[in-house]
Amino acid sequence: MTWTAPPIERRRAPSAAGERAMLQGWLDFHRDTLLTKCAGLTGEQLARAGTPPSALTLLGLVRHMADVERVWFRERFAGEAVEALYWTDTAPDADFDDLDPARAEAEHAALGAEIAACDAVVADRSLDETFTINGRTLNLRWVYVHMIEEYARHNGHADLLREALDGETGS
Repeated sequence: MTWTAPPIERRRAPSAAGERAMLQGWLDFHRDTLLTKCAGLTGEQLARAGTPPSALTLLGLVRHMADVERVWFRERFAGEAVEALYWTDTAPDADFDDLDPARAEAEHAALGAEIAACDAVVADRSLDETFTINGRTLNLRWVYVHMIEEYARHNGHADLLREALDGETGS
């Protein structure tokens, strides 16, 4: 039996909330949006480039966001000794390039697991807590804003990819 990405009940972004709830709400909305764009597609469809000559795929976006979540929240902010899931120094685009449709279910699940791990690692941390990377001091608030921006940009790509694959459009 062929695996198909499950439907997602996308959470609504908050319209009035405190700062932490607003940031988390918008991040959750954008996380759900990416998974919504994948819902109902097979591994083969998720791994298919939708707009040649670009090789960008929905599965590549899922893999990329799992790595981005992991690196920003867990490695850089929380200081965990984790490695990227897909890319390496010798293969910096592996999250987009080394796709196997047969692994789509596991990679979809890996994004969900990474989201849960990232949420857990920051749950009790202050938005004002800082860390330094490349001589730059950032705080958790910056990471939230960056992640919202990262998902929003890639969700625009996901819209175009999904429409090219099967004509589905949506918000």
